[in-house]
Amino acid sequence: MMELWTLLLLRLLHLQLGVSVPLPPPSDVSISSFNMEHTLSFLPGPQSPAHTRFTIQTLRLSRRKAWRSVAACSKLTVGQTCNLTRVFTDPFQSYQARVQAFTSSQTSNWTMSGVFQPLTDTVFGPPGLSVSGCGNCLLLHLTPSTTGRLQQHKQLRDLYRNLDVQVKRTRDGAETGVEYCVSVRVSTLFTSTSLYSQPQCVYTSPPPPGHTAVLMVFGLVGALCALGLLFISLVIFRGGRSFRRQRLLTALSVCL
Repeated sequence: MMELWTLLLLRLLHLQLGVSVPLPPPSDVSISSFNMEHTLSFLPGPQSPAHTRFTIQTLRLSRRKAWRSVAACSKLTVGQTCNLTRVFTDPFQSYQARVQAFTSSQTSNWTMSGVFQPLTDTVFGPPGLSVSGCGNCLLLHLTPSTTGRLQQHKQLRDLYRNLDVQVKRTRDGAETGVEYCVSVRVSTLFTSTSLYSQPQCVYTSPPPPGHTAVLMVFGLVGALCALGLLFISLVIFRGGRSFRRQRLLTALSVCL
């Protein structure tokens, strides 16, 4: 009974002195990357006030000088993410980020992300692919997959100069006049996490055998029609000559 009264008195004392509950720190801080576009996400701490805001800082581990605030991510609300593509400019470096919750009167402890390395942690999307047949071979034309950011596009183009192209096809070998469906993905020496493109189907030499037979039939029909017209023309021509010759012989007989 004495302990219960003591707890109640302490609670009343805290309320009178204005002692508030600590602001809970964010949780589940993580960095994901797709085609060298890096995004930090997090969850608010349990029972965070509705007006809580969040700020982001990053650190390049090779320097270890000081944490730097991300100006574009200084007042995030619940559910927002932070794009770190312009902050993690060197794909070969390792970085770390942290998130802090704050209100007008309180700040929480920082919550750290794991170590992030752009080149090894990114996922390469499928490249642009076009396929054309060339007799008994296939020609593949690849273009980098990008969302349009200039820096990201430049990094992808630099990586595309030194990469492995993995081709998946529906048939082995390369036969003439056969349809092949090809999909492609890219990987580097540092990462093999990538997605295959949608299959592109093409014949190795146009047209395929079935289409060739149809064209041959139409060709033969056309040739027969031409021969028929030529035969009719000759018949008409010869008939005209015979008629003129008969008239000439009749005229000579009369004269004699």
